Formats: sequence, C-alpha cells, structure tokens
Amino acid sequence: MSRPNGQQKTPHFSRDQELKAYREMLLIRRFEEKAGQLYGMGLIGGFCHLYIGQEAVVVGMQMAIEEGDQVITTYRDHGHMLACGMDPKGVMAELTGRRGGYSKGKGGSMHMFSKEKNFYGGHGIVGANVPLGAGIAFANAYRGNGRVCLTYFGDGAANQGQVYESFNMAKLWKLPVVFIIENNKYAMGTSIERSAATTDFSQRGRSFDIPGEQVDGMDVRAVKDAGDRVVKWVRAGNGPYILEMLTYRYRGHSMSDPAKYRTREEVQKMREEHDPIEQVRRRLLDGKLVDEDAMKTIDADIRSIVNGAAEFAQHDPEPDESELWTDVLLPA
Repeated sequence: MSRPNGQQKTPHFSRDQELKAYREMLLIRRFEEKAGQLYGMGLIGGFCHLYIGQEAVVVGMQMAIEEGDQVITTYRDHGHMLACGMDPKGVMAELTGRRGGYSKGKGGSMHMFSKEKNFYGGHGIVGANVPLGAGIAFANAYRGNGRVCLTYFGDGAANQGQVYESFNMAKLWKLPVVFIIENNKYAMGTSIERSAATTDFSQRGRSFDIPGEQVDGMDVRAVKDAGDRVVKWVRAGNGPYILEMLTYRYRGHSMSDPAKYRTREEVQKMREEHDPIEQVRRRLLDGKLVDEDAMKTIDADIRSIVNGAAEFAQHDPEPDESELWTDVLLPA
C-alpha cells in the first residue's frame, strides 16, 4: 500500500492564503489572551488551558479539510473552536458560564460542541477523545459519506492505553481518521524526555502498521502541506495516519501552572525565532504583499471582534436554574 510522500521543501502560500492564516491565527491569539485576562478577573471559573503558541496547527489543518469533515479534541480547545468557525461570542460566553454559550453555560472551557460546525469537543479526560474520534470515523465508514475525522491529542495523552486500542481498531477497520499529536514538549509539566520511552510520537503506530510523520507545527504552510497529502490519502480509503505536530505552548499547562520546569530563555527563544504568527507577518511585509497600514487594520479588526466577545460574555445572563435538569439523562 502506498503512503503519502513527505515533502522536504516548504510549500508556498499565495497572498490570500497568507492573509487567511494570519487573521485566523491572530484571532486565536487575541482571544486566548483575553480569556486569560477574564480568568484573572475571576470571570472564568474552573480550568482554562490556553492555546497560545500552537495556532498554526489547527489553522493549517482546517485549511486542508473539506466541508463536512469533523474535528474532535481534548482541552486547550478554544483555538480549535474558532478555527472551525464557531462564533467567538458563543465560545467566550461558555467560558464565563452564560446562557448564550455553546453548551448553555454548563460545559465551560473543556466541554462545548457545535454540530453545525462539525466540532465534537472539548473533552476533559486525557486521551478519552481518541476512541471517540475513531468512533466518528467508524460512523463515516459505515455511512460511506467520504468524510474524515481529525482527532487531536497531546504528547501526554500519547501514553494512554485507550489511544492504542483506538489505533488497533482504526487500522483493523481502515477508518478515515487522522490522529494529530500536538507535541508541545511538556504534557502537564514533565518534559517528554523524562516521561516517554520513545519521543518520536509519529512512530507510535508502527506496531499497528499505521504510517506517521513529524511536521513543523510552528509553520502553518508545513502543516497545511502535510494535511493536504494525508487527508487525501485517508479519504481514499487507506486507513488511519498519524501526524505529530512539533509545536510549543508559551503559557503553562493551565492558568494555575507557573511553568517553573522550563526557563524563560527557552520560551523567549521560541517566541523570537519560531512564532507562527510572526512568521506570516514577516512574509506579508517583507514580500510587500501588504503594507503596515493594512496590518494595523487587520489587528484592530481582530481586537474589536475579541473585545465584542468579551463584552457579550460579561453581560449575557446566566442560565436559569431550570437548566440544571435539561440535557441530563435521569433514571427511570
């Protein structure tokens, strides 16, 4: 069976593609920064995991799929929601527990969904979304609808047992699923070198004969290129594929994590040399595809969208007490 050929040369983006990627990544970055502010003000309760630094992964993959393909992920999921086209107001309202949120204010950061946008969560149990992603792919195969499910999880979840049960069944039944490992190097707070016997996660499917490859997850062009090839290959009926996205989170695991397990110099080096948004910004300006005024207009537009979402989320009413009894399976 043939496998998608890796491509060493970084692909070229058109002006429109660069602008699309820039806008969508910047929206995620500014949204997450605002979410961090609201959390600090006590307006977001529970856990809150920010996607800052990893924006190129989900934006690049969304550029590679078709209408009707599905996405399922774990926590650190707000970026996935926005990239899927979910309304920033509804996402922020869910974070603040308001009735206009995607789960009516009852799901919070980790548990919101959009059937309309084919986004199936947001799941708080580490690795538990992987068998669900395989299940969505099974439904696609059963229905013969030609759809592909992108199933995201992290380097920490890559050591969970249910992940490998899912690999086995996905390969056995040739399910149309792309397993995307967002390797941000530290899981919940322990480096992969200290927590994983093998650190090339793209090869974790070898015993099941699932092909895989590593991708520069800080370069949206590289992500889209890999996504284009692999999604096409999976859609053609060849079974599952693993993409390991080599990425990096700038913030701690969650808002309560001071991230003392790495140095400030390490984080700063990644920001200065590999930031996914700044890479696109430099290409746009250095290539004279847009001027500084145009970039400022985009930045102002994104800030307006995010501020509008925050304003809505702070003034939207909280759910009525009766919502405690809706969407709940009660014993007979």
